[in-house]
Amino acid sequence: MAFITISGYPCSGKTRRAEQLRAHLESRLRDPSYQGPQLKVVVVSDDSLNLSRDVYNDGRAEKPARGALFTAVQRQMGQDTILIVDSMNYIKGFRYQMYCAAREHKLRVCTVFVVATHEQCREWNASRTDGRAYAPETLENLLLRYEEPSSMVRWDSPLFTVTWMDEDVPIDEIWKAVTEGNVKPPNAGTQAVPKAPTDALRTLEHTTTTMVAAIMAEQSASGGLGGPITLALSATFKPRVNLPPRNITLSELQRLKRQFVTVHKKAITLGTTEKGAVDWSEESIADKFAMYIEGNLKP
Repeated sequence: MAFITISGYPCSGKTRRAEQLRAHLESRLRDPSYQGPQLKVVVVSDDSLNLSRDVYNDGRAEKPARGALFTAVQRQMGQDTILIVDSMNYIKGFRYQMYCAAREHKLRVCTVFVVATHEQCREWNASRTDGRAYAPETLENLLLRYEEPSSMVRWDSPLFTVTWMDEDVPIDEIWKAVTEGNVKPPNAGTQAVPKAPTDALRTLEHTTTTMVAAIMAEQSASGGLGGPITLALSATFKPRVNLPPRNITLSELQRLKRQFVTVHKKAITLGTTEKGAVDWSEESIADKFAMYIEGNLKP
């Protein structure tokens, strides 16, 4: 249904805003005037995953922790959920990664930017007694590395800014974004690439080799007159190809075969960019190769 990214400096009040947001959303979903689908509100955070603040002391420890957060986010995404991610989300590349995952699930998205001054973050961090404070040097490092969200980029918009002076989150605007906002289609780059069957390479090589041999045999039998010829590859499979009115050499056909196989081998091994399922059957390959021969043989 919707995906809400909360971003801000460490110890800037993000969890407080996440809880305010959760309370408001759950209240509106329970309201008798609400006529939409049945939804649940889920908050995923460092604390819910038992990720220690110490992971931010070392980049080698932070990377798998961020991976665990992303995995938990993907697991909770769904059409029946309003998902709130309560974390620093200070790297714009990571926010973009989550945005792409949300688009794959066809979710509405928005970002809540929790603003506080550096000095306030230092004071609030020093006053914590729950064992969740950052080491002073880690806090300074994170403050310097923070990449601020921008409404000018699609993965951070719509962007709602909440300052330390605001008593509450702008719930009316956020509610409209998560219930009425545009649902963007998945990025082409994130969609699954259709897989070729395991025997596609063998079928490609066998079919084109057989067609080259059949063309040479038919040409010898007809005396090189050209025109449409039928290739009897099997008792039931007889593709047709239109040849120019001249004698075609084996080297020409071998060159075209190599070019055709090279192009299609990449599509098989790396994945195709064509939409929908791609037919790698013997009949389909023979038809494509016949068209390739007709289009590339010189008159």
